[in-house]
Amino acid sequence: MTKTLFERLGGSDGISNIVDDTVENHMNNPEVNARFLPFKDRPEHLAIIKQHTIDFFSAGSGGPAAYKGKDMVTAHTGMNISPAEYMHVVDDIFAALDKNGIDEDSKKDVLSILWSLKGMIISK
Repeated sequence: MTKTLFERLGGSDGISNIVDDTVENHMNNPEVNARFLPFKDRPEHLAIIKQHTIDFFSAGSGGPAAYKGKDMVTAHTGMNISPAEYMHVVDDIFAALDKNGIDEDSKKDVLSILWSLKGMIISK
């Protein structure tokens, strides 16, 4: 039987590690860190954002988590995220996938998900 993307990403623990590494990458990326660095002073809010992200990717990749956060348009409205910023975020996610030893086919599946969300996030 074929494994789900959730399983290929390492299940709940693997996705949690990927999200943690991605957020760290964002904090160190001068192209997007202005959007993330303020959360260092609000760790409780950052923890909520991380948990929503973990739940979102867990549910969307075939895992058992139920995502109860905002839809992508509502969550990103007013942020005016540029296409370039979005690509930097994608690059940061892929760096986290690489760090966590995720295989090429799984990375292609993640890219497909990210690409499907692009129109719901950019310039809202």
